[in-house]
Amino acid sequence: MAGQTGEEYSLEMDKFPYTALSKTYSVDQQMPDSAATATAYHCGVKANYGTLGLSAAARRDQCSTTQGNEVKSVLHRARMAGKSVGIVTTTRVQHASPAAAYSHSANRGWYSDKETSRNCKDIAYQLVHNTDINVILGGGRRYMLPKTVKDPEYPKYTGSRQDNTNLIDVWLKNKKNAKYVWNKKQLDDIDEEKTDYLMGLFEPKDLDYELYRSKDSDPSLTEMVEKAVKILRRNPKGFYLFVEGGRIDHGHHGNRARRALTETVEFDNAIGKALSLTSAQDTLSVVSADHSHVFTFGGYSARGNPVLGLSRIRAKDKKPFTTALYGNGPGYIRGSRPNLRTTVTDDKSYRQQSAVPLNSETHAIEDVAIFAQGPMAHLFHGVQEQSYIAHAMAYAACLEPYQDCQLTDRPNNF
Repeated sequence: MAGQTGEEYSLEMDKFPYTALSKTYSVDQQMPDSAATATAYHCGVKANYGTLGLSAAARRDQCSTTQGNEVKSVLHRARMAGKSVGIVTTTRVQHASPAAAYSHSANRGWYSDKETSRNCKDIAYQLVHNTDINVILGGGRRYMLPKTVKDPEYPKYTGSRQDNTNLIDVWLKNKKNAKYVWNKKQLDDIDEEKTDYLMGLFEPKDLDYELYRSKDSDPSLTEMVEKAVKILRRNPKGFYLFVEGGRIDHGHHGNRARRALTETVEFDNAIGKALSLTSAQDTLSVVSADHSHVFTFGGYSARGNPVLGLSRIRAKDKKPFTTALYGNGPGYIRGSRPNLRTTVTDDKSYRQQSAVPLNSETHAIEDVAIFAQGPMAHLFHGVQEQSYIAHAMAYAACLEPYQDCQLTDRPNNF
């Protein structure tokens, strides 16, 4: 993408001075999902597959096991300590990774009251009621609006809520200097110096892939991060911001590597923007992943071969193959493989081949990287359980249960 050979290029996250590895399995499964993994790195405990903000004593789909098994995220603890807090994502804001920062749900799919049990509060409801979040940016409008309300951008669609409650209005009520936006222009017009609360929901569900994003109607992840940091950093007590490039995962599930890798580049751009707006003297920055995917590269290609290009060697069927491949997923070819050409593989929607046929590619179990810089970044070292991330961040900032840590080199922001 930069017009260079690529192998020697360093992402912003590659430049962080401290690294560690995270073991991502959940309590009940080898291959985790983003609900259990997000609970681990947000809240500091390993959890069961598909559950959010709950200890492993809770059971998926069993609403009655929620009460008494809730665990608090670092974001929530930071807010209780007086810091400003925010979440920014390219998925719906009720999706698993951000939702573990504020919700407690026995099923990650209980986005609104349309999907959940009557006895359990849905994730969108909890977004508004559980934690006083200053900045919320991403998708997910439909889960906040009643089924009788038309979407402002796509009038043929309506909200999904059955309780006739407009949660956006509920969130805005009794807040000073609070704004709600649903398109890029409205976001651009927000004056950060006069805004204490900002909710931006730019699509009914997830935001579009960066490859297809309308630059006039929807902001990029980088643009959302810039707005969030400029609002949150005004708090003299500091801030906590969670940022997710959530559609990286979605691209992989479809065996569409170009989508996933382009999302990764945009995620890295957002990291760079956040670093430019903060200082490593007072801001701890931590970058990691929920989990890995069954995604691989190979083929003995020459230096500088496009990462999404064809290998220079051929397979036993005498046909070319892409260097990027998947272990399983919808890219499986039944019968003989096609004779690939770069005119085909260069297409934005090209689906890489996979070894095993599945409707959706699965997560994998490899350890994932943790990159860190800033005060107390040296806490991130070695091979750690994923739940260690939350404890390291809480300890670094002297948040509950480490309020008495008495560190001199502790971060104000993270």
